[in-house]
Amino acid sequence: MSENNEVSVNLLLMGRTQSGKSSLGNSLLGSNEFESRLAASSVTTKCRLLSCRIPNFGRRLGKELALRAHVLDTPGVPHSHFSQKQVKPEIGSALLHHFHKGLHMALLVLRADLPLCEEDYHHTLQLVEDLLGPRWKDFTTVVFTHADKLREAKISEKAYLRTAPDTLAALLEMVQHRYLFKGFEDHTMTQERAIILNQIMDYIRANSYQVLEFR
Repeated sequence: MSENNEVSVNLLLMGRTQSGKSSLGNSLLGSNEFESRLAASSVTTKCRLLSCRIPNFGRRLGKELALRAHVLDTPGVPHSHFSQKQVKPEIGSALLHHFHKGLHMALLVLRADLPLCEEDYHHTLQLVEDLLGPRWKDFTTVVFTHADKLREAKISEKAYLRTAPDTLAALLEMVQHRYLFKGFEDHTMTQERAIILNQIMDYIRANSYQVLEFR
């Protein structure tokens, strides 16, 4: 888990095209390294791993503890340029290559300003299970992007979830209600990173730092 008072975690970004995966990755890194922009087609075309080290992230036994986060960005499925049969093997290969010691948490990215319809729900679950296997539910957190739209509409996160359709409610139940919202336009990137990573680390600690292994 850690060496020399440093904790290292492996994080996977998954979701549909234009869901905000790469933007979330940039928030986790605290810098704009993943290409993220509004476009008429899919922007991310290849899996890419980037890492960051955050000193003084916490304390252990009276000593400062650093966090090293390894973030794997992936093409969206469905993709505007590639078929699902092309994208899935690439993500699977990237997981084996970069996270051969295991995955701490998959971040399933959904847009808060778009409903999770029945077809999307089944498609998403099939994608995640195909890539991560039957234990995916224990290692997945749902991340709602575009949460600034909720604040603009004066809708609280709790009120938003109370209106969730059966599909979204079922998904959150499956992942043991591990979720977080991204969209802190009134915060700096450093502040947003701290908020998001602290929530993710709470879930990883609750999992006793277990990892999902790939064979």
